[in-house]
Amino acid sequence: MILLEIHNRIVEETLTNKIKNALDGNKPDTVDVTVADFDGVLFHISNPNSEKSKIRVSISLHFYKDLQGHGADELIKREYAEILTSPEDGYNVTVLFDLENIPPNWEELVKKTSLLKRNCFASVFEKYFKIQADIEAAKKKGTAPPKSERAVVQYREEETMYVEALGDRVTVIFSTIFKDDDDVVIGKVFMQEFKEGRRNFQQAPQVLFSHKDPPSELAGTDARTGDNIGYITFVLFPRHTAPSAKDNTINLIHTLRDYLHYHIKCSKAYIHTRMRAKTSDFLRVLNRARPEKKKEKKTFSGKSIRPS
Repeated sequence: MILLEIHNRIVEETLTNKIKNALDGNKPDTVDVTVADFDGVLFHISNPNSEKSKIRVSISLHFYKDLQGHGADELIKREYAEILTSPEDGYNVTVLFDLENIPPNWEELVKKTSLLKRNCFASVFEKYFKIQADIEAAKKKGTAPPKSERAVVQYREEETMYVEALGDRVTVIFSTIFKDDDDVVIGKVFMQEFKEGRRNFQQAPQVLFSHKDPPSELAGTDARTGDNIGYITFVLFPRHTAPSAKDNTINLIHTLRDYLHYHIKCSKAYIHTRMRAKTSDFLRVLNRARPEKKKEKKTFSGKSIRPS
């Protein structure tokens, strides 16, 4: 299966082209690009105050306030201290590149900028991975474990992500909406593949899927129910949340919803393509099976002889 890229390729390529153009000694030109990403996220690449020598990249996430409560601002300052600037109006985070003073590590900074959405998401995961480690350490020492409340992130208009840390695991639950009945069926098949895959890869996290009703972890909450609602639960163990593995875990899990719906659409497109191809084959068979009309024969004198 295809894995979606975790960075925004348009942002990366636009910045790379502009910086290389400046390094080659060419005059900078105007840029004003708005890029849509998954989950209603928007990037805006522009020149602040029409200064062509400066490029500003801003990101807008409608759920950024939810992430701020879990250390998003601190993580952004940590990762983008060199280029961070005041947010552009209508956006949550803005970074600035000066084409007249390009730092030697500009390629690394460009890559980080294309990962803005990922790094905003990462704050909630890093927080709860640390809480899980602290709880586990407290149990070993026999001290009182730190208290932790479940994180609730409304990452889409009608879809929510829940994150909770326990002593031996971190539970991540995604609610998602299936617009068509067919999507539910195909989605269940994909979730079953995750379960089957764990039999061959024992180190993989446990994956659970529930349809219509939320899992038991969300009992007593206002989690939605309905025929078109699905809940995907990931149980992450310390081997997935350890410092050596946490970055890869975050890279994979924050795109889970997009990954699922992308492959549902691809599967439906493939099925439709096969159906059209099969229909064309059947039509060719029917056309070959159609009896040919017998032509009238005529005698030498011109009289017609109709076939019997």
